[in-house]
Amino acid sequence: MAKLYVDGEVKEGFIHPEIYGQFSEHLGRGIYEGIFVGEDSEIPNTNGMRNDVVKALKEMKVPVLRWPGGCFADEYHWKDGIGPKEKRKRMVNVNWGKVVEDNSFGTHEFFELCRQLECKTYINGNVGSGTVQEMNEWIEYMTFNGESPMANLRKENGHEKPWTVDYFGVGNENWGCGGNMTPQYYGNLYRRYQTFVRDYNSEKPIYRICCGANASDYEWTEEVMKTCAYKAPEHLHCFMDGLSLHYYTLPNNDWNHKGSATQFNQEEYYVTLHKTEKMEELIRKHSNIMSKYASSEEVGLIVDEWGGWYDVEPGTNPGFLYQQNTMRDAIMAAVNFDIFNKYCKVVRMANIAQMVNVLASSVLTEGPEMVLTPTYYAFHMYKHHQGAELVHSKLTENSVIGVKKEEQVTKISQTVSRSEDGILNLTITNTSVDEAEKVDVTFANMTQAKVIEANILSGAMNAYNSFEQKDCVKETAYTGYSIHDNQLIIKLPPCSIVQMRIE
Repeated sequence: MAKLYVDGEVKEGFIHPEIYGQFSEHLGRGIYEGIFVGEDSEIPNTNGMRNDVVKALKEMKVPVLRWPGGCFADEYHWKDGIGPKEKRKRMVNVNWGKVVEDNSFGTHEFFELCRQLECKTYINGNVGSGTVQEMNEWIEYMTFNGESPMANLRKENGHEKPWTVDYFGVGNENWGCGGNMTPQYYGNLYRRYQTFVRDYNSEKPIYRICCGANASDYEWTEEVMKTCAYKAPEHLHCFMDGLSLHYYTLPNNDWNHKGSATQFNQEEYYVTLHKTEKMEELIRKHSNIMSKYASSEEVGLIVDEWGGWYDVEPGTNPGFLYQQNTMRDAIMAAVNFDIFNKYCKVVRMANIAQMVNVLASSVLTEGPEMVLTPTYYAFHMYKHHQGAELVHSKLTENSVIGVKKEEQVTKISQTVSRSEDGILNLTITNTSVDEAEKVDVTFANMTQAKVIEANILSGAMNAYNSFEQKDCVKETAYTGYSIHDNQLIIKLPPCSIVQMRIE
């Protein structure tokens, strides 16, 4: 039996809501058909946004949405996506399937989607193929409340008041699809471009995000931080507020044969989770480098692309990155959430790739039909941690499991936080595919604990929801616990996530 000690009075950091952020790129059916169907669609919509998808995402409590990419961002020219839709330029999406992009979803549509989701905005600018002037004018178009060429153009296109850009990324993956740059070259380019990301609203400055490393490229972090956020004997000058990090979990190291999303054995399951746990090492090592040049309060770590990446579903366009989503992905999400929460003093935001119909999606659509994935329910069960205080918890007598010794994972993973209303939020995961586990939870400074909400997500490791069977995996009420005074015994089935609220 594992033992968990919780002291709800000892705060260990604020869990930024943006840790549970989403990412939606012009890729496959991620936006078109998935989120945006247009005002004339027979699928019920509000200003072109699917009502069913928006409702589901609001229930999941999306805190922030990143757009328009991804690799697409450094091909995207924002003026192509404004004005009357029939006059917008058509282009080829060279990164993703070489299909025609008609730009019917652009700046106005993105802000409308975020308005409906009631979430913050994170926009990625074009450094790879764009100009400083283009980026500068986009910021002016979106945020300037006055008389200027771009503000007037926005008004002509039907939006009188400026929007709020909460986060702005200066380029994306500039070490790869964003220009194949060296860190020194990108660092100097970033310094130039960010200069023209003007704060037209002094009360709400834009949070500027610098392109960070691909996985364990620690040299990139060192060189970019040295160039863009450096300590001198007499002053600290930061040209950024955040530095990004991208890390995808692949069962196999071969990008051409990553493995099936649904057909896998126990060894592949544990290998995937073993690689998921590498996220902690990446956060620790990158943040240690960053701390040489700036504190975590000055420059936060932005994990703005993460999640499982498998082979596409048979018969689908390889460039659309459409894959199914199983209990393995829900467990993977929970493990990542626990890592992000643990390092909440360092991690300012994280955005799963991607929100709908692409990679590790929370929602899948097919025509008018919609399916919620196991990953959706993982996000839903963790939503109470958003904006809560991480509190002290210590897990002991925790097993290490797996088929191969060198690829094992910890059996139990957890997060405990306290919301503003004083309620404790406990999420706890059993990563084992075939062994149940009892967890003995002891609460300090609590004479009598009371569970006011309890839910569970569980199933076989490769269980998933299809359009034929939409509810094979879903969140249900949980009763497999007993409580005596300040002692809580939780019975965790194999491959399960339990969420509880305690007062």
